[in-house]
Amino acid sequence: MTTTTHFDTERIPLQQFSRQAYLDYAMYVIMDRALPHIGDGLKPVQRRIIYAMSELGLKATSKHKKSARTVGDVLGKFHPHGDTACYEAMVHMAQDFSYRYPLIDGQGNWGAPDDPKSFAAMRYTEARLSPFAEVLLAEIAMGTVQWVPNFDGTLKEPRLLPARLPNILLNGSTGIAVGMATDIPPHNLNEVVDACIHLIDHPKADTQALCSYIQGPDYPSGAEIITPREEIEQIYQAGKGIIRMRATHELENGDIVINALPHQVSPARILEQIAGQMAKKKLPMVADLRDESDHEEPIRLVIVPRSNRVDKEALMAHLFATTDLEKTFRVNLNLIGLDRKPGVKGLTTLLSEWIEFRTQTVKDRLGHRLEKVNQRLHILEGLLTAYLNIDEVIRIIRSEDQPKPVLMARFSLSDEQAEAILQLRLRHLAKLEEMKIRGEQEDLDKERQQLEKILGSEARLKTLIKKELRADAKTYGDQRRTAIVQREEAQAISEEQLAPVEPVTVILSANGWVRAAKGHEIEPEEASYRPGDRYLDAARGKSNQPVVFLDTTGRSYGLSAHTLPSARGYGEPLTGRFVLPPGATITAVLMAPSNRKLLMASDAGYGFITRFEDLVTRNTKGKAILTLPKGAQPLRPILFDDASGNLLAAVTNEGRMLVFPLNKLPALAKGKGNKIIQIPPKRARSREELLTHLILVPVEGTLVIHAGKRFFKLTYGNLSQYMGERGRRGKKLPRGFQNVDWLESQAPVQAPLDLGDTTDGQETES
Repeated sequence: MTTTTHFDTERIPLQQFSRQAYLDYAMYVIMDRALPHIGDGLKPVQRRIIYAMSELGLKATSKHKKSARTVGDVLGKFHPHGDTACYEAMVHMAQDFSYRYPLIDGQGNWGAPDDPKSFAAMRYTEARLSPFAEVLLAEIAMGTVQWVPNFDGTLKEPRLLPARLPNILLNGSTGIAVGMATDIPPHNLNEVVDACIHLIDHPKADTQALCSYIQGPDYPSGAEIITPREEIEQIYQAGKGIIRMRATHELENGDIVINALPHQVSPARILEQIAGQMAKKKLPMVADLRDESDHEEPIRLVIVPRSNRVDKEALMAHLFATTDLEKTFRVNLNLIGLDRKPGVKGLTTLLSEWIEFRTQTVKDRLGHRLEKVNQRLHILEGLLTAYLNIDEVIRIIRSEDQPKPVLMARFSLSDEQAEAILQLRLRHLAKLEEMKIRGEQEDLDKERQQLEKILGSEARLKTLIKKELRADAKTYGDQRRTAIVQREEAQAISEEQLAPVEPVTVILSANGWVRAAKGHEIEPEEASYRPGDRYLDAARGKSNQPVVFLDTTGRSYGLSAHTLPSARGYGEPLTGRFVLPPGATITAVLMAPSNRKLLMASDAGYGFITRFEDLVTRNTKGKAILTLPKGAQPLRPILFDDASGNLLAAVTNEGRMLVFPLNKLPALAKGKGNKIIQIPPKRARSREELLTHLILVPVEGTLVIHAGKRFFKLTYGNLSQYMGERGRRGKKLPRGFQNVDWLESQAPVQAPLDLGDTTDGQETES
């Protein structure tokens, strides 16, 4: 007796063992579980279910049988895995909302679009093959199948089913393997057949030519594909990409009725998403939501707008952007090819390989039939010899102990012919049988000649394949369910659009706290402030407008007015909303229409004209607008509408004033700007002389200069004594008015004040 010790055990490195074990597992999952084959478009478990049901006699014309019977046969004979996974694969092939052309006809609860996994247990449901399954099984007994041993070697199972149509494209497939996955969408049978016929006639046809027949995927749920045709063609060219689907809807008595959803989207999920937005008050324009789906209309979701004034198209665009009413699907044409290797294939390669598979299948079928015909003709030849020599044949059979060899020697018969003669029954010795034999010989001889012609001619073979494709398309084909349309990109309704539009006053305190009060009647200076804090600035506008804040470094920051806290409290610090540069503080707040112009300037004497929209930003670190010389500070911006004819008056702390047309300043989005008034560089660096006041004087308007309690007026014509070219030194104001406190501009005819477009105090001072 031999004893095995640990020295006799094979020892290999753990790394090598783990690597080999993982590779074996990966190849098993890829080849025998997750990826479909290009020939019949089935994974192994699907193929075994279909074959087992055919062996059980569960044809489309037979009675339904318990699903547990089928699952038991599949597990016991061909697929030694879990019954749950096997049954789920069977259910998937029976769901008409999952498969474009279901292979199984189920009876009982097989799930619903709301919950595809709500099917009953296999002991309750019954099933049989659908008529479409004949496409896979019709030629299985015609010499077209390569038979392989099952898992225990006791039975044979088909390696592939002899599919008469490219099921790989018709029903598609999804699966996750090791390191790869597949996502093949379903297609329309008629379109795929037309493309196959075109490719048979034109083997060098490109993807663009095939896409003239195959418009795109055709999902069982209907709905719409909104991916542009150019992108669809690129997907078929590369074998991978993204398909975007959108639900279809119609208007009915002012309500929105959704009647088709994207593939595998649950109506319950859509209702949950829309109801969630309604609960969060993000859909104030929706009054009610109902699910009126029934047996006649499987998908009928009703959205009731709050009034007839609601823009229904804008509402649906918002729902497309925020719910699964619009969904993307990955396309990855990854499958096992004829070379038994997985790979991503373009449409042309995929169909070409399937046509090659179908051509070989038809050749095998015809060859098998030709062999059967030749065998039968051989037997008929022997039988005819017996009828022509019936008396001698009877004598040999009656007199000889071993009649077969005697018959073979006497009439030059083969073993098969002699055996057929010996198996004849007496009632077949009638004279009419000879006529039947000769008639059968003639028919079989014609069939043999026809088979030999087809097998010997590539053109005839192609014609036969095309004829069979057209016949199957006529039997099983139907109209496209998924329309391919051009749609605009869906846009969600912003919070600004959802919020009610109302006048607001934004109040900024000296310590950088901000709040928003409803209406324009409030006096910001009289509002309550935190201890040690005070009023700094305010802006009036509407709740759907952006609010811009400016800091001491010349940067702008933006917020939405409706997001600001209520003025009932002290507000909140802007440092919680923005990231300010070190040492910077907020100095001003602005609200205006996006196209409103404004003058940006620094006390160093530089400035430019820009638009309000150039100041708006969502960046928490702000946006650099005004470039400041070293030590300079920004002046408060001046908002204005029309610059034609307006004069700009600039005054320094030394009492020098320069007046020039405003249009002499450049229009910039950002920067330092051009020189407004000349300040000697040495005095500017030492901050001895600064630009302190800027004001716009309208045409025929009046400029009022205030110094303490004294003031004097300069009419539009009298301003000429201070007029000069932009960037000049300016002229000294009269003695007693060189320490200017503030400037006032008076228009000849006071225009009504639009509180929604201006800021507090900008008409009178700067």
